[in-house]
Amino acid sequence: MNIRFHIVDLHLKHPFTIARGSSTVRQTVILELEHDGIVGFGEAAPLQRYDESIKTVSSFFEIIDHKKFADPFSLELILQYVDSITPNNNSAKAAIDIALHDWIGKRLNMPLWKLWGLDKRKTPVTSFTIGIDSPMVIEQKIREAENYPILKVKLGGQNDEEIIRTIRKVTDKPLRVDANEGWKVKELARDKIEWLVSQNVEFVEQPMPANQSADDLFWLHENVSLPLIADESVKTSADILSLKNMFDGINIKLMKCKGTREAIRMIHTARALDMSIMIGCMIESSVGISAAMHLSPLVDYADLDGNLLITDDPFCGLEMNRGSMILNDRPGLGVFPK
Repeated sequence: MNIRFHIVDLHLKHPFTIARGSSTVRQTVILELEHDGIVGFGEAAPLQRYDESIKTVSSFFEIIDHKKFADPFSLELILQYVDSITPNNNSAKAAIDIALHDWIGKRLNMPLWKLWGLDKRKTPVTSFTIGIDSPMVIEQKIREAENYPILKVKLGGQNDEEIIRTIRKVTDKPLRVDANEGWKVKELARDKIEWLVSQNVEFVEQPMPANQSADDLFWLHENVSLPLIADESVKTSADILSLKNMFDGINIKLMKCKGTREAIRMIHTARALDMSIMIGCMIESSVGISAAMHLSPLVDYADLDGNLLITDDPFCGLEMNRGSMILNDRPGLGVFPK
């Protein structure tokens, strides 16, 4: 089995700003796993927030022993080996998981949603993300998102109320708010969230830092009216039980959790704990987004717009209709290089 990878620049349509910082270009790593003349594609979209970079991903791929990859169907053996190489490096591990599943789907001539026994008609509507910006640019972004019925709004900066008021001057669409750990004081977080109750907001994602004390997170959960969704606080299924009394749901991202196999474990764990489930993304190409889309019939909410925020997606094949994600019948991920 041969493994190749290359680095791709993804240019954003607008500077993408969240509580932690801003960027105009994100780099991603496209992995190609070839065996018996079939190529499976994977993607690693590393974030410094999780101690990953293009360099750590590239270094990880370079130390893989290809002899461990004799049979792509040996998913458990291969992924156990991959996980044992180094700690962390979750996005690099996700790329291998995704590429293996794409290969298997192509070998069996079957899309992943069918391989997993899912109903492709049950994909949730994805939200479209509005990053932190000036009122004038916010209004422009809202107009550009006209075809998307649900908006996800990044807050956690200095002008939170101004952003919401600006949006509400233009549209009354349902909003989902993501503070990206931006509110550091529990009373401030409570006041912000309670004000959002009157603004047709469905839920708030990661209001305070993941390393905030458990007492503060529990207190906030008990003192607000909107559901709280964990993002940075949850990476894998091992994290979920401890969050049960601090959050109402979790946001699964393949780049955080090491890929689709662990994502399915997270879905089952959250369901057992009666927690809601969102599936989200980083800024990614259609490779990473499509892998998450195939799992989306299992979740309550989707935020899979990473490929919609860029100008130069190197892959095509994904379809959306006014935010509704359409899973096709092509084998594997269902996407292909442009």
